[in-house]
Amino acid sequence: MRAGRVAIVVASRNRRDLLLSTLRKHLALPERPPVVLVDDASTDGTADAVRSALPEVTVIALARSLGGAARNAGIRAADRPYVALCDDDSWWEPGALERAADLLDRHPRLAVVNGHVLVGPSERVDPVCREMARSPLPRVDGQPGRPLLSFIGCAAVTRRDAVVTVGGFSERLRIGGEEELLGWDLAAAGWLMSYVPGIVAHHHPPPHRGRPERRETTIRNALWISWLRRPPRAAASGTVRHLRRCPADRYTVRALARALAGVPWVLRERRVNPAHVEHMLQMLDEQG
Repeated sequence: MRAGRVAIVVASRNRRDLLLSTLRKHLALPERPPVVLVDDASTDGTADAVRSALPEVTVIALARSLGGAARNAGIRAADRPYVALCDDDSWWEPGALERAADLLDRHPRLAVVNGHVLVGPSERVDPVCREMARSPLPRVDGQPGRPLLSFIGCAAVTRRDAVVTVGGFSERLRIGGEEELLGWDLAAAGWLMSYVPGIVAHHHPPPHRGRPERRETTIRNALWISWLRRPPRAAASGTVRHLRRCPADRYTVRALARALAGVPWVLRERRVNPAHVEHMLQMLDEQG
C-alpha cells in the first residue's frame, strides 16, 4: 500500500471501555492508518483515558455534543486524502482500507466506498447491505460495486475533500439517518458512491432495548431531509409513505411534532435536488 492515503476517524460519546478496545483494532491494522478520535463531549473521562492509554491516537474533545456531526471535526483534522469513518463499535477488516484507497485512486469521481458490514459475533450481514446490493441505480463510467445515494456512517471510506466541500454532516440532524442528507448533497455536486461487498467492516453494537428515542429522531430526520431537498410533490408523498410505515405510538407522534417545529429552519435552508438526483430518488421510491 502506498503510505499515508487513509486516516480513520472515530466519533464516540460515553463508551470509554468499548472505545479503547476498538481503537486498538484500528491501530493493529496492517495499513497502519493514523487514527483520530472525536470525543463528542463525553462525561466518562473518555478523552483523558485515550490520551493516557493510546498516545498515538489524535484526540479532539468537543465542548458540546454534536451527534453524527462530530465526525466533521475529525474529517477536517485528518491530513490524508481519504477518511475511513467508524463508530466506537465498528472496525475494518485487515486490507480493507488498502482496497478502498485503490478504488478511490482509480475513480476520481468516487466520493464514498461503503463496505460490507458484518454484525455481531455471529457476523450476520447488515440488512442495509442487502438493500444496497439490490440498488436499481445505474452505474456511471465503470463505477465499481453498486451505486448508492446514501451510506452507513460506521463503515464508509470517504474522499475527504468531497465531504468537506459539500459541508459535511448536518449538526441539526444529530444521530439517525444523517448520512442520507450528506449523500444527496454529494450526488448533487456530481460525486459517486458505491457499495463494494469485497471491502469488509465489522459492527458489534452493544445490546439495547429498541432505542425508541433514536427511532423518534430518525423519523424526524427523514421528514426534514425530504422537505430540505425534494420537490413539494415528492416530499409530500414521501412524508405520507414514511409515516405509514411507522408504528402508531407516542414516539412517532413526538417525531412528527418535532419535525413540524423545525419547519422555519427547513424552509430557510431548503435547496431542491438537481434533476439527476431526484431521478435517482424516484427509482429508489419505485423499488420500495
